[in-house]
Amino acid sequence: MLVRPRDRHAFAGLAPDGLEFINVAFPSSAWHGFLDLTRSNPGRGWDAARGPVTFRSRDGSAVLAAFERVLERFADRPGLYDLLQFWIDLLPLISPADVPAPAERPVPDWLAKACTAMRSEANLRGGIPRLQELAGVSPAHLARSMRTSYDLTPTAYVMDLRLEHAAALLAATTDTVSDIAARCGFSSQSYFSRCFAEAHALSPSAFRQQAQRAFVP
Repeated sequence: MLVRPRDRHAFAGLAPDGLEFINVAFPSSAWHGFLDLTRSNPGRGWDAARGPVTFRSRDGSAVLAAFERVLERFADRPGLYDLLQFWIDLLPLISPADVPAPAERPVPDWLAKACTAMRSEANLRGGIPRLQELAGVSPAHLARSMRTSYDLTPTAYVMDLRLEHAAALLAATTDTVSDIAARCGFSSQSYFSRCFAEAHALSPSAFRQQAQRAFVP
């Protein structure tokens, strides 16, 4: 499964065998760069799908070996090359799973455009007021549409975008934590650090140290 930053998800195993899984976390910005570089979009719905994109393995043992190799590399401070190699090894071995897709909720064109525009750092700093300007609808209509289309409030959506952008900046720049907080629209470094730790179970500084390894199991 490909689980995006905004996805709400959980795992459950059934008796008697339970569940065993391997998780490899990496910056979403790196994944988008890989898709652009290879002009590919496995699953054909990474951005548009309502939930995580599910795949079926063509060769289970080869898929497991690809995961084991990338986890072994983690002990040697892996870099972006190791992450790219993992994706290159893995993608030919999987195909989108033939499972019923959840019913898609319609996303109004004005809302899709506003949400896309909010990924701009300048708009992101503007927060909810800027999202409302881009949407061009009343606050109540925006809130209803966001809930219907994305199952999120506008506040939660903007917070998710800010934290995702902050994670990318921590991984890819040497900017101070306070500068990153300001770039992402947070009112103070302490508030940013608290929100980031709640989302990632790591302080911004600890996240940056782990992100230098390109991926975290």
